[in-house]
Amino acid sequence: MLSSDTLKNVPQGSGVYLFKDKSGKILYIGKAKNLNKRIYSYFSKGSNQPYKLSLILKGAHKIDHIETATEKEALILEGNLIKKYRPKYNVMLKDDANYPLLKLDINTKYPRLIIVRRMKNDGALYFGPFTSASAVRSTLRLIGPIFPLRKCTTKGIPKRSRPCLNYQLGRCLAPCCLHVRVEDYQDIVDQVKLFLEGRSKELISKLRKIMQKAAKELNFEKSARIRDQIRAVEKTVERQTMVSTGMKDQDIIGLSCHGNEAGVVILLVRSGYMVGSKNYVIHYKWENPGEVLEAFLKQYYRDKEFIPPNIILSDAINDKHLISAWLTGKAGKKISISVPVRGDKKKLVNIAMINAKNILLKRQKRDHGATLDEARFVLKLKRRPEHIEGIDISNLKGDLAVASLVTFVEGLPQKSGYRNYRIKEVKGIDDYSMIAEVVKRRLKKGKPPDLFVIDGGKGHLSVVLKTINTLGLVSPLEAISIAKADKGKPGAIDKIYLSNRKNPLILARNHPVLSLLMRIRDETHRRAVSYHRKRRKKRLTESDLDMIPGIGEKRKKVLLKYLGDLQSITKAKVPDLERIPGISHVIANTIFDYFNRKHP
Repeated sequence: MLSSDTLKNVPQGSGVYLFKDKSGKILYIGKAKNLNKRIYSYFSKGSNQPYKLSLILKGAHKIDHIETATEKEALILEGNLIKKYRPKYNVMLKDDANYPLLKLDINTKYPRLIIVRRMKNDGALYFGPFTSASAVRSTLRLIGPIFPLRKCTTKGIPKRSRPCLNYQLGRCLAPCCLHVRVEDYQDIVDQVKLFLEGRSKELISKLRKIMQKAAKELNFEKSARIRDQIRAVEKTVERQTMVSTGMKDQDIIGLSCHGNEAGVVILLVRSGYMVGSKNYVIHYKWENPGEVLEAFLKQYYRDKEFIPPNIILSDAINDKHLISAWLTGKAGKKISISVPVRGDKKKLVNIAMINAKNILLKRQKRDHGATLDEARFVLKLKRRPEHIEGIDISNLKGDLAVASLVTFVEGLPQKSGYRNYRIKEVKGIDDYSMIAEVVKRRLKKGKPPDLFVIDGGKGHLSVVLKTINTLGLVSPLEAISIAKADKGKPGAIDKIYLSNRKNPLILARNHPVLSLLMRIRDETHRRAVSYHRKRRKKRLTESDLDMIPGIGEKRKKVLLKYLGDLQSITKAKVPDLERIPGISHVIANTIFDYFNRKHP
C-alpha cells in the first residue's frame, strides 16, 4: 500500500507517472500537467474513490515519475509507454479479431494485399476491420483490376519462367519473372494506400498527373492504362453515399460501453462521402466513457499517416485541447475535435454509436453461444440449452408468497419472457410445494424451455423433476439447481445439482458456465424479492385505507404524503386530518370514526 509520503520527491512540473507493484510490474501509466497535484489527488479522495482506482492503490507499492518539458511531451511519452508495457489498468485498444482486415506488408520489396483476421505489431499496414468476409473479398476484387499488385498466394516471390494469367489481363506487373523497378511498384502501393484510406480525391489528382506526364512522353499505352484506373476509381466514388455537402474529410467516432468492454466505430468521411468504417473493441477498467474515448484517440492516431481535419466524437473528453494540439502537430494542419448536440453531425454520431452497440451485442451472442455449448457438455444435458428459465420463491414465514420466472435466450436475458406468480395453492412455509406449483402453472402455458434453473439445493431439484415427470411432456425438459456457497467458508463456491449426479458439481470460480448460472439465479432472486416487497408494501396501504368510504387512490396518496405511514393516519385526530388538502370535515370524521371504531 502507498502512503502520502510518496509525494515528498514529486515535482510540480509536467510529466508521466507509473504505478508499480512489489515486483516492479507497471499497473497504470498516466500523464499530468502538474505531477505533484495529480498524484496527491489519488490520496485526497478518501472513501469516495472509484472502485478501479481503489484497486490500483491497493496493488501499488511505489510510484515512479518522468519529468517532461511540456504537457504535450508528457502526452506523447504516456502513449509510447502504454504501447510498450500494456499496463493492466490502462485502456487498451484491440481490434476485434473476428472481423477480417486487409494487410499490406510494406516491409517487402513487392508487397501483396491479403486478408487476415488478426493485426500484429509487424510494421505492416492494416485496413479495416471489415464487417464481414464478403465485404473484404468484394473490396479485394475491386482493387485487383485497378491496381496491378502481385496476386500470387506465396509469402515470397515465386520463381517463374513466364508470367501468369493476371499479367496477361493487366492485373499484375509480374515481378516474379520480369524486371520491375521497386520505385514503380511502390507508386502502386501508395495508390492502394490512398484508395483504402478513402482519399479518392487525392488519388485521382495523383493519377491525373501521372497520366499527363505519360502522354507528354508519348507513352500512350501507360497513359491509357492510368485513364482506365481513374475511371474505375471515379465509378467507385459514385457508389458512395454523400453525407457532407461541404466536401469535408471527417472521422465520426461513436462509443458504446457494456461491462468491461467498449465498442468503438469510426465512420470514415472523405471529401464529403462515406467511404467506410472501422470497428474496435476496448477492454477497459474505468467507468467514465470520456476516459475510454480519450485513451482510444491517443492510441488510434499515434501511428496514422493521414488525420482528417475534423474529428467528431460521441462523448466529451477532458484533454480535448491538448489532444487537438498534439494531432495538429502530427498532421501539420489544424485538427479540430467536437461533440455535436444536434444537426447532421449528431445523426452521424448516433449511427456510429448504434453500430458500436451492435458490435458488443454480436460479441456477447458469440461468447454466450460458446458458453451454451460448454454448458451442454459440463451439465450433461441432452441438447444445447438455448432457452433457459430461472425460478425462485420469496416469502416471509409463508406470508404473501410469490415466485418469479426469468427467461434467457442464447445466454442473454429476454425481458418479454419474465413472469411473476402469486402462490395460490400452498399455505404456510413449504418452498418445495411452492416450486412445484409454479413449474406446473408455467408448463400449462406456452412452449417449455430447454432448461429450468432453480434457486435451491438437491431437494428443490427433486421436486421439480418429479413435477415434470407427472406432466408427461413429449419434448425433453431438463432442470438443475444452484445453491449458494456455504457461508463462513473461505473460498467456498456455489454448488450445482444435476439430475444424474449424486454429489454437487463444483466448477472453478471463473468458469463461464458457473457465471451464466449465477447470473440467472441472481436475476431470478432479485425479481422475486422485489415482487414480494411490492406486495407487502401494497398490503400495508390497501388493508385499511381502501376499506374507508370516500377514500380513493388520490386521497390515499395525499394522506400518506402528509402523515407518512398508516400508523400515523390511525392516530390522527379530526383537526389534523382536516388540515390536509382535499380532506373535508366529513371525510376527516369518516377516517377518524373508522379507525377508532375498529381500534377502540
